[in-house]
Amino acid sequence: MASISEDQFKTMVRNFERKAEHLETRDAYGTAVELPHMARWLAGEPDDLAWLDNWCSAVRANVSAGKSIRRAKIVSEPLSDYQRWSHDIEYPIVDAGEEIGWIPRRLVSSIGIPGNDYYLLDDRLVIFLHYAGSGLNVDFVTSSDPVDIQLCRNAFEAVWKLSIPHHDYNPLPTETLPNS
Repeated sequence: MASISEDQFKTMVRNFERKAEHLETRDAYGTAVELPHMARWLAGEPDDLAWLDNWCSAVRANVSAGKSIRRAKIVSEPLSDYQRWSHDIEYPIVDAGEEIGWIPRRLVSSIGIPGNDYYLLDDRLVIFLHYAGSGLNVDFVTSSDPVDIQLCRNAFEAVWKLSIPHHDYNPLPTETLPNS
């Protein structure tokens, strides 16, 4: 496994050949780009989401070229503030062509899931995303080890089968706890 820079990571996730699959497992993240927008959302202030334009453009270009982009989000319910905000702001990304599926954490108890979020690119490269407890990304680590690729492929497919498409997912109210 080898660490890569943030710039290398951005290039790789925008320039894959056939498909990119992204598994998210955390209830909160703390990216420097997102935090100010989330704070405005929490305060009830509007956001034109223009800061998502670059990602949406990359998604549209890849999808127009016949490539597939899927993201599976394993979430605790009721959703954290971060995930409620994320659900509210991801419509432009989905409309650009990224498939986003939401999976309640209670449904994945018997699925073997890697210990870190990751991108699986073209079933030949995994980029593991390492985070600090605060939710800030601290490292991007690549692997082309067939064992890592198989683990990530199996986990993603198992989770994806349980996912609810973004437009169909209705988060539980924050005061409601699941009965199961």
